[in-house]
Amino acid sequence: MKDFYANLSLNKKLGLFAFVLGFLALFAGSPYHGSEATVNAKELALIVEKEVDHVSVQTLADWIIQGKSDFRLIDLRNEKDFAEYHVPSAENVPLSGLDQSNLQHNEKIILYSDGGIHSAQAWMLLAAKGFKGVYILRGGLEEWKDQILFPHIPENLTPAQVVEFAKTKEVSKFFGGAPQSGGTTDAATPKLAMPKLEAPAGAQSKAAPTKKKKEGC
Repeated sequence: MKDFYANLSLNKKLGLFAFVLGFLALFAGSPYHGSEATVNAKELALIVEKEVDHVSVQTLADWIIQGKSDFRLIDLRNEKDFAEYHVPSAENVPLSGLDQSNLQHNEKIILYSDGGIHSAQAWMLLAAKGFKGVYILRGGLEEWKDQILFPHIPENLTPAQVVEFAKTKEVSKFFGGAPQSGGTTDAATPKLAMPKLEAPAGAQSKAAPTKKKKEGC
């Protein structure tokens, strides 16, 4: 075990450290005091090292555009923030209520918050309780805003970059965003208005929800 940790890069060690801190903070708090949970430290380190516990915002956007329904997207923020804006198809399950949610062990679950600490705490809670298909949205809602809703389109693009950013623009408009172009943004840039909470135009309709399978089936 000692050799295993020694072989991790600095970034991976920091990532593991952040997860452990999230775990300790979670179970030290009152919402889950007394909850029974176990963590396999080596398995956790492998997950951090390979980053198999993350889903990029680009991948999530593609899933939503395609109308995929084989996952549950969980917004861990409070009800007020969720009502103001959330990623399309997300469900609001605040961190304090996660332990009493109806999430099933046989589901693919994507977690996100504004940044990363709450997602890490939620991931630790579910992983410690035996959930295997739990993932974190890399960068959270902030990266969703920066990369999907309001991506920065550089000037003087090469022909190859023009093709690359054409898709970026279409994805942004699909979700009601607005690609940003020109010089880099700074503190004086006005806050961008978030899109209205409506189904993106042209989205494929999802199949009617079916009764969830019983766990273990």
